[in-house]
This record gives sequence, C-alpha cells and structure tokens, in this order.
Amino acid sequence: MHSKAFRRNLLSSFVVLLVGASSVTAEQFDPLHHSGPASPYFVAPPLAGVPSTVPDGCVVDQAAWFLRHGSRYPEPGSFTGWENLFAKFQNASYTARGPLSFIPFWTLPIDDEPHQPLFLSSTGAGEAFALGVKLRKRYGFTKGGENITVWTAWQQRVVDTATYFTRGYLSAGNYLTTPSLNRGTLIVLPDSTTNTTFADSLTPSSSCPAYGIFSGNGSSTSDSFRSTFRQGIADRLNRFLDGLVLDTTDIGVMQDLCGFGFEVSGDHRFCDIFTENEWLDYEYAHDLNYYYGSGPGNPLSATVGFPWLKAVTDLFEVGPGNTVKNGTLVPPPLIMGFTHDNNIPPLISALGLWNSSQASPLPITHRPPLPAREFRSSHLVSFLGNVAIERMSCVIGGPTSEQAMTQGVFHQANVLGGTVVNVNTTGTREKEEEVFIRVLANEAVIPIPRCRSGPGSSCPLDEFVGYVNGERKGVAGGFVERCGLEGVVDVEVGDEVRFLTVEGDREEMLVGLN
Repeated sequence: MHSKAFRRNLLSSFVVLLVGASSVTAEQFDPLHHSGPASPYFVAPPLAGVPSTVPDGCVVDQAAWFLRHGSRYPEPGSFTGWENLFAKFQNASYTARGPLSFIPFWTLPIDDEPHQPLFLSSTGAGEAFALGVKLRKRYGFTKGGENITVWTAWQQRVVDTATYFTRGYLSAGNYLTTPSLNRGTLIVLPDSTTNTTFADSLTPSSSCPAYGIFSGNGSSTSDSFRSTFRQGIADRLNRFLDGLVLDTTDIGVMQDLCGFGFEVSGDHRFCDIFTENEWLDYEYAHDLNYYYGSGPGNPLSATVGFPWLKAVTDLFEVGPGNTVKNGTLVPPPLIMGFTHDNNIPPLISALGLWNSSQASPLPITHRPPLPAREFRSSHLVSFLGNVAIERMSCVIGGPTSEQAMTQGVFHQANVLGGTVVNVNTTGTREKEEEVFIRVLANEAVIPIPRCRSGPGSSCPLDEFVGYVNGERKGVAGGFVERCGLEGVVDVEVGDEVRFLTVEGDREEMLVGLN
C-alpha cells in the first residue's frame, strides 16, 4: 500500500484519466476512485456489466450531458481545516515515523489564497478540456468550422469549466483569423433562489424550499457513520507519533487531502497512509451524504431533477435538428449543462436509477458490501461527475461487425460504404431503423429498470418517453406544488425548463480560441 509502485500507479492512472482512457484494472485499488466528491474525474467501471461502447449497428445522433464543474481548490471553510491541520503539525514538537514521516515537511498546496480557494484548479481545467476533445471525437456532431452552444450555472468555477470544455471541443484546425467559425457560445444561467428562476435553472434545488427540509439529512447520516470509524483510524495512526495526537477531525481533513492534494499539486502522500477498508468507509460516508441529502433518500430529489429530464426527453422525441412545439430555439445535437455536485443526484432520482435500495435504505451504522448497493458517490459526483443521456439510431437486423470482418464487405466504385457479402438472410427480418435511449453516469452505462430490450441494454425511445411521462412524472409530481411554491410562481412557468427551447433570462458569452 505504501510502495513506490503504488505511487507510480496513482500518477499513471491520473495521466490516463486526462486523455480519456478507462479506470484502472480491478487488481489495483486506487483511493482516488473512492474519494467521493474529492475524486478527480475518472471513467466509472461498468458496474452493470454493459460496455459503454456504442452497440453494433447504432449511431448516437443526439446526447445530453449534465455535469459537475471540474476539480477545484477547497472551499474557504474547508481550507480553514487545512490551515488548522498545518498549524497543528508545525506548532508541536514530536517524532513522526512510518507513513506519517512526511508530515513535518508537508506544506499547504495553496500559494495564492485570494485567488485559489473555491475556484477551478489547473487539473479541473485539464479535465474539462480533455472531455471536450473526447466528446467531439466520440459523437462527430460538429464539422470543422461549425460553432457550439453550451449552458452553465453562473458561479465562476462552473463558467470556467464550461469555457475549458468548449475550447477543448473546438481545438481542431486553425480558425484564429476567422472569428465567425469554430466558436462557442456560453449561455450563463442565474442560479435559482426561492424568488427567481425556480425549475428553469441548472441549480433548481436552490429554489425548492421543501427539498431543503430534507437535504440536511445527508450530513447528519454521514456524520453518524463517520463516528463509527474515524477514532479507530486515529488510534492506528497515533502509534506512528510521539508527542502529537491526531483526533477524528484531523482524520477527516487528512482523508480529504488525498483527492484535493493530488488534484491541486500532485501530492499523493495522504492517499498512502490509509488502508483499503478505511477508504471504503470514507467513500461510504459520502454515499450516505448524497443519497440522503440530494439523491433517492430525499423525497423531493426526483421533483428537483425531473424538469431537466422532461425537457431533454421532449427534445429527443422530436429528434436532432428540431425543437418542441412552440419552441423558438433548436438546441445543438450535443446538449451540455454544467452545474454543481448536489444537482447531479436528483437527475438519477428522476430517472428512477440506482434505487433498488429504496425499499431498504442505505444503513447508517455499517457499510454494506458493494454488490448489495448501487448508489456510489465516486461514480456520480466526482469532479466533472456527470449523467449523460444518449439517443441512438440503430439498424436492427443488419450484419454485425463480426460478420463484416469474417465475410468481407463489397464496395462499389464511387459509392460510399458497402455491403457484407454472403450473408445468409434466411429466416431473418429485413433491416429497419429504430431509436433507443441509454443513460450513463461517469460514462458507465446504467440500464433503465424494466426497459433494457434494445442494443446494449438500451430502452426503445417510445418506451422511454412513456416511462418519463408516466411513472417518473408521477413520482416527481409538479415542481411548484411539491416545493410549496403555490402563489409564489405561476405553475406553467415554475414547472418547466424553458432555456433549452426559448429565449430566457441569461447572459451570453462568446468563447474564442485566442
């Protein structure tokens, strides 16, 4: 656990992360993949056993991504905890041994306090840029010279993430001297409050008072669980110290410093000092926080997440290049919405995913084994954590890529494409094109319950539309009614996300390359 090889694995896995490869192999345990909201971005493993590659015969023709901002410096309150830990290490005389022998030399990874805490780090900028490059290649939606529009919440770290994503997406060719080509427009939406944009926002949880009644359950349940394991960690680590005693608060800060320290400055030493079980407990505490605070354990979670899901579903139903009835804006085929961590789990709740534990909520007193639970904060609200919904156009009944490889493809001169030769079509139906929907979290496929009959466990579009407008709408209810906003806002205005289809309150920013 403390070897140089482990440290090299951490560093190499992060380099792989930035160029868009998948997570490390099962044989390696990486604390950075178990640090919840402190995890730098990584591609989640295929927990459902479904590969994230697009199935044979399918092409993604429209996609919508809902993302947290990229890696950032700590919030000011958390940074105070870092400063207190640093002062404790420096203001005492002690001997530190073994895995703690570095703490007399450890310094705060903040060198410009007025401009760093709360804001995007260079790692966050790199994560966002790399994702922009990846999605342009992944979908092939945007030809050279074409522009793109993305949506973002207004806080600076979110706007910066959207900006770096857009620059990565546009980083193809040389358009510096042609300002009308290969540019991005950021639609900066004001954050919701109980007196402003309500559901028509990328931060709708802020405008739902009833949601706030339950959101505090996240911190109380996670704190209760932390009390079951932090003292044991402190007792173990204090055996490596003479003249200094770590308490449970110190343990919490030190575990946070694994993810934050690594993404801010590349320092992995706090990752090395905890055992695998200690990391799994740390992660589960975050699972409890998000499950009960903003996820399925909050009864208003689906209500808060449903308006965005409904808006995207309506657009997917009419298809790319179209807008909904009475809409005035045709969104691009790639719809990007950048927000904060607590606004990601409500979309999972609205979709009815990772909720098999609803009948038996996540326990507070102990950590159940991973196969017994689906909700994983590290796979959802890591920095740049995301939920993506893809619309796939699939040719059903056509030859597979394996058949093309083994039997060959005949190409006629001057005709793009070809046909697989010698395919025995006896007893098969004719090829036909159908549309399917699939959902991904941190790029890992999550099959929709009771709707996974399509390629790659996807859901037929018509069934998905019925699922959203029927069962999921019933679970979510009306935003205005369930949030207790009657008389505060008009129902038709407050229940909908309108910024994807009409002009609304927002600020536009042009993103260039220079």
